[in-house]
Amino acid sequence: MSGQVSTPLAAKRPVHVLGPSIVFAFLAVVILIVGLLVWSGHEVDRVASDRDRALAQMVLEESIDRLGHVQESSTIWDDAVEQVRKRPLDLDWIDINLGTWFHEYAGMNEVYILSPSDRPIYAMRDGKRIIPENFIAVEDIVAPMVAELRKNDKTRRENDNYLAMLSPGVSDLAVLRGRPAIVSVKPIIGDSGKIVQKSGTEAIHVGIVYLDKDYFNRIGSNYGLNEARYVIVPGHGPNETSIPLQSRTGNVVGYMVWHPFKPGYDVTSSVGPVLLAVLILAGAAIYLLASRLARRTQDLEQSRSLAQHQAMHDALTGLANRAMFEARLESALARCRRHNSLLALLYIDLDQFKQVNDSLGHPAGDMLIRQVAHRLSEQIRSYDTVARLGGDEFAILLDEPENRAAVERACARIIAELERPFELTSTQAFIGGSIGVALAPHDTLDRTELTRKADIALYQAKLDGRGRYVFFAPSMDEDVRQRETINRELRSALADCDSQLRLHYQPIYSLESGRIVAVEALLRWEHPQNGLVTPDAFIRTAEETGHIEVLGDWVLRKAMHDARAWPGLRISVNVSPIQVRSRVFRHTVKRILAETGIEPTRLELELTETALMSASSDVAESLRSLRSLGVACALDDFGTGYSSLSHIRDIAVDRIKIDRSFVHAVGTVPGAALVEAIVSLASANGLHLTAEGVETLEQLTFLRSVGCHEVQGYYMAQPVAAKDVTELLQGQYGAGRIADILDAGGIRNERVA
Repeated sequence: MSGQVSTPLAAKRPVHVLGPSIVFAFLAVVILIVGLLVWSGHEVDRVASDRDRALAQMVLEESIDRLGHVQESSTIWDDAVEQVRKRPLDLDWIDINLGTWFHEYAGMNEVYILSPSDRPIYAMRDGKRIIPENFIAVEDIVAPMVAELRKNDKTRRENDNYLAMLSPGVSDLAVLRGRPAIVSVKPIIGDSGKIVQKSGTEAIHVGIVYLDKDYFNRIGSNYGLNEARYVIVPGHGPNETSIPLQSRTGNVVGYMVWHPFKPGYDVTSSVGPVLLAVLILAGAAIYLLASRLARRTQDLEQSRSLAQHQAMHDALTGLANRAMFEARLESALARCRRHNSLLALLYIDLDQFKQVNDSLGHPAGDMLIRQVAHRLSEQIRSYDTVARLGGDEFAILLDEPENRAAVERACARIIAELERPFELTSTQAFIGGSIGVALAPHDTLDRTELTRKADIALYQAKLDGRGRYVFFAPSMDEDVRQRETINRELRSALADCDSQLRLHYQPIYSLESGRIVAVEALLRWEHPQNGLVTPDAFIRTAEETGHIEVLGDWVLRKAMHDARAWPGLRISVNVSPIQVRSRVFRHTVKRILAETGIEPTRLELELTETALMSASSDVAESLRSLRSLGVACALDDFGTGYSSLSHIRDIAVDRIKIDRSFVHAVGTVPGAALVEAIVSLASANGLHLTAEGVETLEQLTFLRSVGCHEVQGYYMAQPVAAKDVTELLQGQYGAGRIADILDAGGIRNERVA
């Protein structure tokens, strides 16, 4: 019996030994985990408290910096410099631009303007003009800051969050009228560089923002600083924390106090007992299983979040992509319908971006796009939306702007930002931007229609010269429909060019012989309903729709066929950069010359100066290839685009044509001097010279006297049909009479042809 008992006792002994050990070990683990939880809670609370202090300090510093930046919106302005110099002052102007405007826009409570001798000449408090003598209440604080500003003309140093100040300034915290306040002083200086002011003699703009209850409530709400407020002495309670509000000299002007957020304590209080019970009941196995599951869940959530982010954001800039933008636009339009509020849609297209991308490469282009995204984001409010729709196209949603004027101000800021130079890796890039704006509900409440109208307005902005913003107008819709009509009817006309298209020719006369030496082919469209249509009405549409190559080939072939009847006469044909950019254009010209038997030296291709300069380098290469065949190149409308010796050299032109606007101005001293300079430029570079738009005998005789080679205009002959050119050459209309008039010294005042 005793043997039977001894065996089980012996078998159970390890259980008794291991049981307490396991329980003890498990309890030790539990105690360790609970202790770790409590310690972690304290550490989290400490980190949260440190973060809150740093955040509060950063917000305060940002508020001081922001006041200086806001002042610069009007203190760096030629008009402001001139206005504060006026005596008497235009107080209404100063109210709008330097006084009450800052109260409405930036929330400034007080504004003062000091003369170069530091005498107050203007004062505003709470949005109302007051007598300048009220400055005495803040003079003790402001005067030392003004003295420091006049002594030190360096701008504030750039920090991580803000761009460097554009002008000198001094900002500080102080107690004014028993209230804490931010005080900022800025000189009123010019923005164009045309107004010179000796350092220290500028008028001074003083801005004051009181840190009142609303300010601290706003900080507390935005940054999680519960019950933030201002006190003279800091709180000492366990549930309060504070930071000192210090002036630049280190003087404490008060304290910002708030109830700190204690996430560690909250978590420990709520999770601790539950976790302890789970540990006791479930043990180590459940803990391991939960850890593994948590890791897998976290990985899955991260993958899902990453996929969702990539689906809704642009990979290059981090901005919203088209999908997110359309979703937010739909949501904003829904709010607009419910509340009858205003919504502005801005379509933005970068000007000259392709040139930067082509010349500096795609990495530089990507860097530029990222900088553009950053600048656009800085110009809008936090709840507005900036999106990159693709390439160099951006869109902005301004949600519930105050009015149309607020939208205009935002557009003006964006245009100005895009005109500033962009710092790339090894150079600076200058681009610009065009903006099309559509407003809801004014223009429409339909998403598709609103985007269409913003796109139409953007097209109009680029058509008007780029670097500007344009609001949609109903007349633009009519322009679009008209372009569509022209496109449709032009396509029909191109199906049988000879039935509706005509070429007229304007003679070009030599000022040496007085004879016709060339004709310029001018395209006319004989519309079945509208009659004769000039190229101005349809060439741009032809270029945009891709019809220009068919149209240009017909013009070139028709002109060469007509030229066979005028042996030895030079034929000048206008071509589009789109034609010349084509790789087959050289072969097309060569084939037409071979078909018609015209010598290449008789053909002269004209491109406008603006078109040449805005085209790619392929155009210059194509023209060089054509010149190697003997075909000449003329620069039309010279002086109206980007004229420079380097452009003439790069394009390698044979002739420049003086624009008619300069010819019409030769009756004035500046106009005559400008034409003489162009003639000298042509002579120095070995270029032939033709003056367009000659309409009077005085213009003709002047051009001959300064050494112009050829002239063209209504005074000699209007554009005529091909058969009339033959008659002119045969002398039936007295084509040689220009020589008689010139030889007579320009005495007879009569028409030549």
